[in-house]
Amino acid sequence: MTIEVLNESGADVDEVELMRIARHALDVLGISGELSLALVDVERMAELHLQWMDEPGPTDVLSFAMDELDLRSARRAGKALHVAEGALLGDVVLCPSVAAEQAAAAGHTTLQELALLTAHGVLHLLGYDHQEPDDHAEMFGLQAELLASYRAQA
Repeated sequence: MTIEVLNESGADVDEVELMRIARHALDVLGISGELSLALVDVERMAELHLQWMDEPGPTDVLSFAMDELDLRSARRAGKALHVAEGALLGDVVLCPSVAAEQAAAAGHTTLQELALLTAHGVLHLLGYDHQEPDDHAEMFGLQAELLASYRAQA
């Protein structure tokens, strides 16, 4: 499994920690594959947000899956999701500036917010979404489990 980090944000971020949370999430979910984590500044995130989501302004995280993986449906059916060894899962794009604002509002550190957003982005790569209330509960519940199990092992 390969996880690459490209920090173009200008922010001082613990990139190794973000790689660890992404790896932990994939390990717990039984997925082997490659992904990239890109950290961008507010301007670049606003451009991507407008281009891909047709929404103005920056957001905290965007995920760009290479394949339409659907771990959620596989898990609901009691099956494993088979991903080819070395498959490229996609890209998770994070905006540390937006994460810092959200962290301050939530009362935790920017790194904790970026870890949460990394787990969130990985789940999106694997087919999870939060459009419907049940899907929201499922995705955010799994996200909380992944973060708790990561903190417990650290």
